[in-house]
Amino acid sequence: MASPAPLVASIGHQMVALQTLQLLQQEWGWGDGPGAPGNPDHVSTAPVGRSGRQRAWPGPGREERGRGVGARNRGTRTRASSPEEAVVRGAEGGAELLPFPRDRGPCTLARMAMRSALARVVDSTSELVSVEQTLLEPLQQERSFPIHLKDSVEFRNICSHLALQIEGQQFDRDLNAAHQCLKTIVKRLIQSLANLPSDAHVVACASLRQILQNLPDI
Repeated sequence: MASPAPLVASIGHQMVALQTLQLLQQEWGWGDGPGAPGNPDHVSTAPVGRSGRQRAWPGPGREERGRGVGARNRGTRTRASSPEEAVVRGAEGGAELLPFPRDRGPCTLARMAMRSALARVVDSTSELVSVEQTLLEPLQQERSFPIHLKDSVEFRNICSHLALQIEGQQFDRDLNAAHQCLKTIVKRLIQSLANLPSDAHVVACASLRQILQNLPDI
């Protein structure tokens, strides 16, 4: 029986990225759009503290790390003076988005396009995690296929960097990089499954191709 460990690790990095993007949507006041908490397909694994602030610490032991971060911040909880101070990275690359006032301004066409692009990445990431957990994990227990873990690590890092940006050219570049990296993850999974002689991989490939269709070039 093949070990699913690389796939599980890959999913873990993707879930950290997903949590970060969902928190970013909420911080911008875009929580009522696609991929938002009100959406039935929304995947939410970030706990909410008593203050209402949402946290996104990744993987095992995140509760212990959460208490550590909280303890360090209690004595110095002041208003963030820069975007970098608004995010505290976790030990495994996760991020806690602290309250950071952003002037969202008027709803221009550019803002609407950015909101749509972010929602598309959030929804596609959520769907990818679902396909991996329900279809690919059982499949890999039966037959091994290549997993490109570094792509998921890169995706997590891009999303963490994106969360530090105020809208502008760097935000757009990071969002486009996240979009392209997610497409790369999906394409390589399809390639890895291509030679498997199992009916199960046909269903998985069809689901992955549907995700690609939802990620047109931006």
